[in-house]
Amino acid sequence: MKYLIIAFALLFTACSTKNYEVTQTKIIIIKSPKLKFADVGYLRNSEKSIELELFTAGKAIEKITINHLICTSEGCMTKSGFNKDYMHYSYPSSIMQNILLGHPIYDGKNRVQTSDGFEQKIEDENVNITYRVSSNVTFFKDSNNKIIFKIKDTK
Repeated sequence: MKYLIIAFALLFTACSTKNYEVTQTKIIIIKSPKLKFADVGYLRNSEKSIELELFTAGKAIEKITINHLICTSEGCMTKSGFNKDYMHYSYPSSIMQNILLGHPIYDGKNRVQTSDGFEQKIEDENVNITYRVSSNVTFFKDSNNKIIFKIKDTK
């Protein structure tokens, strides 16, 4: 019985409420096979967790929480499981959190410094990615898989 209680505790703490150190209001555009969105959202993060809350007409429609798992309204899954369902199976497991935080993807492959950020172009048999990060915009586009993420400051 105690093992069952421990299992439930571990399962439900994966998506539990977190205390975030940074909260930012962003204009977010997402186009992926399973998620299409263009409106305002909140991006919250702490050292160990990231949360993206999406709103349409002032109503929360989706919340994506990233820590050791990625949790959505449909439940929690591994990062590679999230990529398979929401993005593309070939992406590295950390790609979603790196895009949301404006960090380099693919371990910084083909990273070129720009005047106010960086750019990466990654092309192989599965992807054709353009990824740009500047002081107020993060832009990710995979032409092969028709996936777009654009995160822009509201100011």
